[in-house]
Amino acid sequence: MPNSPTLTTNQHSRVLIAVGGGIAAYKVCEVVSTLFKTGAEVRVILTDSAQKFITPLTLATLSRYKAYTDDDFWQSTHSRPLHIELGEWADLLVIAPLTANTLAKLAHGMADNLLTNTVLASTCPVLLAPAMNTDMWEQLTVQRNWHQLLLDSRYHGMSTVSGLLACDRVGAGRMAEPAEIVAYTQSLLHTQGTRDLAGQQVLISAGGTREYLDPVRFIGNPSTGKMGLALAQAALHRGANVTLVHGVANWDIPLGVQAIPVISAEEMQQVMWEYLPHADVIVMSAAVADVKPKDYSPEKLPKRSLPQTLPLEPVPDIVAQLAQHKQPHQLLIGFAAQTGDIVTPAMEKLQRKQLDVIVANPIDQPNSGFGSENNQAIFLDSQGRQVKISPCSKLQMAHHLFDFIAK
Repeated sequence: MPNSPTLTTNQHSRVLIAVGGGIAAYKVCEVVSTLFKTGAEVRVILTDSAQKFITPLTLATLSRYKAYTDDDFWQSTHSRPLHIELGEWADLLVIAPLTANTLAKLAHGMADNLLTNTVLASTCPVLLAPAMNTDMWEQLTVQRNWHQLLLDSRYHGMSTVSGLLACDRVGAGRMAEPAEIVAYTQSLLHTQGTRDLAGQQVLISAGGTREYLDPVRFIGNPSTGKMGLALAQAALHRGANVTLVHGVANWDIPLGVQAIPVISAEEMQQVMWEYLPHADVIVMSAAVADVKPKDYSPEKLPKRSLPQTLPLEPVPDIVAQLAQHKQPHQLLIGFAAQTGDIVTPAMEKLQRKQLDVIVANPIDQPNSGFGSENNQAIFLDSQGRQVKISPCSKLQMAHHLFDFIAK
């Protein structure tokens, strides 16, 4: 299932969305609607080609504001040039879908319509979500324009998705899904386009592990991995190379993230151990089981054969092992899901396991913890700092954590 966009609060944020001419333009309706629901002010520009696929009225209705076209650009009804006003107004500019034609214009600094003039008249970050036929996307000239444009730090590019295209071709070229565009938008509004993790290798564990008694029964926990997913998105959007080691998940892997699925704590331990030497930042957000059944049956046990008492044995303490072998330049972050007093046990875990930072989050508070779209926490580090984070979306929480370690 697609990643559901979390309704991060974006009051006073101003997002300008420019729609290019392609069938993927219909997806922009969800982006505009979702951002408006978060409290962002949204304005929309449509190219002439975009109006062949979607109407200004549709986007004006969703944004609660007039949608601009080239007809507005060439009319002198504004006290100041429209592209100047829009360029100065925007905190973030999103171009979706980005067509090969608009890409070529931007790569060469051309400006012949409202969209391209507004880009050149602005200084805010620009998020690009390309969409086109596979052969078009893979053309040498298109790829050259794409990579040339991304050399400018203003521009943040989203990968295309492989799948069935409107032309019935199966391959790369589909635009990123609305939920991913919304998440990236929210990240850029938080960071203002800063790539403070550029070049860093970030290793993240997520979700719960399962320790099986037989093929159908296991010891587990309610973790969904949503916090780890948000951490992966935030790190990726801040420029990191991200490896996500995750348990069973019902969400899509973010574009650009290397994902490695695992089931048990032992499997997670092996993968984390393999990738540890290459990591700069390690975030153990997974809810790893503490124990597992001592005996495993390869065949399903009849109900009558289930043991009255279940012999258990401990599983590897992954975060403690990582702490023992990490290098001085590496940063290790742990999580402590707690009820009641969350600070005391988290502080004890921080010290006992020799972590650099720990995130103490309550799982007995409404709309927080396992399975929730939101979270709240107290960050503690080995230098004695404590920062309380009020309830917010998990993506916001992830950004707050990376802000904390940056200091």
